[in-house]
Amino acid sequence: MSGLFISFEGGDGAGKSTQVQMLAEWLRRVHQREVITTREPGGTALGRVLRDQLLHGQDLDARTEALLFAADRAHHVATVIRPALAAGAVVLTDRYLDSSVAYQAAGRELPADDVERLSLWGTNGLLPELTVLLDLPTEHLAHRLGDWTDRMERAGIEFHRRTRQAFLDRAAADPARWLVLDAALSRAQIAEQVRTAVGPLLDEPAGSGAGSTAPGQVGEEH
Repeated sequence: MSGLFISFEGGDGAGKSTQVQMLAEWLRRVHQREVITTREPGGTALGRVLRDQLLHGQDLDARTEALLFAADRAHHVATVIRPALAAGAVVLTDRYLDSSVAYQAAGRELPADDVERLSLWGTNGLLPELTVLLDLPTEHLAHRLGDWTDRMERAGIEFHRRTRQAFLDRAAADPARWLVLDAALSRAQIAEQVRTAVGPLLDEPAGSGAGSTAPGQVGEEH
């Protein structure tokens, strides 16, 4: 079996962490695959320190923020993602490179090409085979998040409109990599569409269970 790398993108509150866990449970139970679930920032010990500063620390200028996200991603890929893929595991990450282009480029209004090149250099060009975008209208963000927010979530409605459009534009430009789903659908409906897309990507012999739509366990969005 070869490794498989899948990322989940979208606004906070869209349900990414829930769908990561539901897909992981299905892959383990139905396909007997080793699955690594992770996130950015915070997928490593260093990443957890950076996550605390990036999301809950003092305000940062846009370029410093972009560099710190890229540093977290480079370390994450080198120490977690690439070793797992080399061992044949399925790696599911809650956010990856596309979040930097959406948030630090479109959101913070930095040059998108610069932000993308920085992460591609840091990861030696590693991109997911599939990126699932859970698209949520910006107006629904506050309702999904409740009262507790971090630095990114407090950036304002126009910031989040720009990030949403950046995700949609990237998906439209590379439809072979992206699966765009309506985050307003039920968890079960979203999970079924994700499994339908992931099944053909699994390197398994015929009759091994690919394409099954057995439901997974429902988690909570963080």
